[in-house]
Amino acid sequence: MFITSQFDSGNIEVVKAEDASDIRLRIRKDAESDFFQWFHFKLYSEAERAHRLTIEGVDTAAYPDGWKDYRAMASYDREHWFRVDTTFDGKNLIIEHTPEQETVFYAYFVPYSYERHLDLLQAAQQSSWVEQRVLGQTLDGRDMTLLQIGEPAEGKKKIWVTARQHPGESMAEWFIEGLLHRLLDEDDGVARLLLDKAVFYVVPNMNPDGSVRGHLRTNAKGVNLNREWQTPSMEKSPEVYLVREEMVRIGVDMYLDIHGDEAIPYNFVAGCEGNPSYDQRLQGLEGDFKQALLNATPEFQVTHGYELDAPGQANLTVAAANVGETFNCLSFTVEMPFKDNNDIANPATGWSDVRSQQFGYDTLAAVLAVADKLR
Repeated sequence: MFITSQFDSGNIEVVKAEDASDIRLRIRKDAESDFFQWFHFKLYSEAERAHRLTIEGVDTAAYPDGWKDYRAMASYDREHWFRVDTTFDGKNLIIEHTPEQETVFYAYFVPYSYERHLDLLQAAQQSSWVEQRVLGQTLDGRDMTLLQIGEPAEGKKKIWVTARQHPGESMAEWFIEGLLHRLLDEDDGVARLLLDKAVFYVVPNMNPDGSVRGHLRTNAKGVNLNREWQTPSMEKSPEVYLVREEMVRIGVDMYLDIHGDEAIPYNFVAGCEGNPSYDQRLQGLEGDFKQALLNATPEFQVTHGYELDAPGQANLTVAAANVGETFNCLSFTVEMPFKDNNDIANPATGWSDVRSQQFGYDTLAAVLAVADKLR
């Protein structure tokens, strides 16, 4: 029996693994950072034998509340993922599972590999509507890639979507995959209408270095990119610097930044009510978008989410707030759960890659509902 995480987005440290009933593990921290919560590893062992895997010291993880009612994900083929029995004893995370096969992968959420990311970019490029552009390189030398979807023309809105500033929030790139699947479907009426009205600028992965390294929240330098939008730099946060420079060059009429939340078991959005320039027009747009998303999918709700910022008290280092303020536009952080959507719970899978894709697909209907009102 042994355990490995020597692969794309792998993260675990083995304390001991001699006895299937008492496997002890620890999560490796993000490089140059104290953040940790993402895990992803492979177990080689005996099929049909009960295993107890204890991940030690998770009470000091980035979001300890995230472990309450959380269940780990597992897969035999890395394509179909399911939940397994998991408990949090206040200090350790305990996974109890009897594998049906001799090898099994476990992860905090369904991984989205760098290879799949590259495949997504190339698949999108097959559409005549898509131009793929490299804005520059990350600290580890990976491409920062932008997909321009639609033909720019006078009067067309400029809609930006970024995902996975926090690399462990892999549901965000699954969301993008679903969004692109619909947006690039020539037979989809929502897509055709949207591309008549707007050009989309999509960054499927804002943090490829952190994604490959198995980080939860930071890039190769241990920097939280979603606190870099006021003063990004090529030395610390080239990912944000390059994307923000392109936003300034092109302009922004609407922005969605896609994330996952460790603790809250619902889908929700966070707006810009705390921005200095927030006004009645933006408030109305926010309300229209939320109502349209409620109409588009039962997976969305507005009861649960973050506390509202007081007027003028927004954190302008955060992407959605900064972009909303800079461009005086409709701007949201979109959050999905690591656990489940408790409004429509699915005990077998919880919130999943498939549901994330569908949420991205459905969100385009809400974008269409507000497209004509953006300016």
